Parts: sequence; C-alpha cells; structure tokens
Amino acid sequence: MTATFTLEEINKVAKDILATPCLKKVITFHATMGVGKTTLIKELVKEFESKTGETIYHFDFYRINNEMEAYDMGIDEYFYSGNWCFIEWPEKVPHLLPLDHASIVIRSLPNGKRELLLKND
Repeated sequence: MTATFTLEEINKVAKDILATPCLKKVITFHATMGVGKTTLIKELVKEFESKTGETIYHFDFYRINNEMEAYDMGIDEYFYSGNWCFIEWPEKVPHLLPLDHASIVIRSLPNGKRELLLKND
C-alpha cells in the first residue's frame, strides 16, 4: 500500500492501514524525526480502542542505547505475545525484531505532504 497525505488526512490513512488484508500484528515505523510516526501510531491506537479493545503496545526506541536494554526489559515477550506492537526506531533493535513483521516507511515531501509505504509480505 502506498499513500500520499497531509497530517489532516491521517485518520483516513490509519483506517486504510487497518483495512489491509492479513495485516501483521508487529509493525515497524521508519522515518526521520518529526515526520509523523507517533501521530500515525496514536491514530491507529485510537481506531483500535474504539473498535476492538485489543491490547496494543507502542515502543519508541529512540533513547535506547543498545539492544541489551530492550532485551532486559523483556521486549521479546511483547513482540511474540500475539498482541499488536507498533515500533518506532526499530533500527535500534534489529536483531530482536520478529522476522514476520510489517513495516511502514514515511517520508516528508517538499509540498508538506507525507508519502507512506506499507510492506506486509
């Protein structure tokens, strides 16, 4: 799935993501600082809470120093719990990520819009 959107259209993008057939429950979010990862995740969580009541974990690894910190907090138990896991800055924990996960890449466009690419294979 690819989408171009403004931050005002983020609700529709969240709904489109959630409508993806067989969407994997572990999703990594890749983007530079300030592009809208957290804003999108908050919208996804809001959609889930209003519709399903499922457990959702949101991890922001920006301030983590090494993978051992994440491992010591039991991150593998969360990732393999069967619950939704939204992961910001996954490049900080590359060896701990499940092989079977979806990824979202967001980049800022010159016109102020965002481009999103969802890989769910």
